[in-house]
Amino acid sequence: MNEMNTKAMYKLSYGLFVCTAKRGDKLNGCIINTAVQVASDPNTISIAVNKANFTHDMIKETGLCNISVISNDAKFELFKHFGFQSGRDVDKFADFPKSSYELSDAGIPFITEGTNACFALKVKQEVDLGSHTLFICEPTFMTVLSDTSSCTYEYYQNNIKPKPQAVGTTPKGETVWRCTICGYEYVGEDLPDDFICPICKHPKDDFEKIIR
Repeated sequence: MNEMNTKAMYKLSYGLFVCTAKRGDKLNGCIINTAVQVASDPNTISIAVNKANFTHDMIKETGLCNISVISNDAKFELFKHFGFQSGRDVDKFADFPKSSYELSDAGIPFITEGTNACFALKVKQEVDLGSHTLFICEPTFMTVLSDTSSCTYEYYQNNIKPKPQAVGTTPKGETVWRCTICGYEYVGEDLPDDFICPICKHPKDDFEKIIR
């Protein structure tokens, strides 16, 4: 029993959330898949946020964030908007419909369309996990938005995420590495071992090799 089949990681259960933050006048958000109640007295929620996300830096500086629980009603556009672009490059709320979010008392957005609950969180402790920081938080506000079931990672993969287009063969014979999570393509014979998808931040293990 010394095999390390990384595909076993896909069997773990995950929810999906929009994690939002505010720093000065800047609003931002990203998709995370780890928000868990870790204690009931006092009520405590932990979230893990990738250090490559701009939202991570905002939470670390302000100690505040919101999480909106994505439901099965969510459209792919929600994931694309908050997961496939960086807040360092774009203002994610500049063209996001104002009817799709509200602001908490701290001025941090929570998403109201395609979600079923939201929480305002105050960071009480941080744990450095390497690629991610674990923020251990106290909820200061929480409410239910709908009775629709929460979206799991498996439901997203099977029912929301568009299926990859079939890849044709061209005379060029290019080697393409395609991210199985978001579809980003890297052209090159070899994919570096430390390569991280610039769109969804997944590692080399989540890429498949295609010869065109």
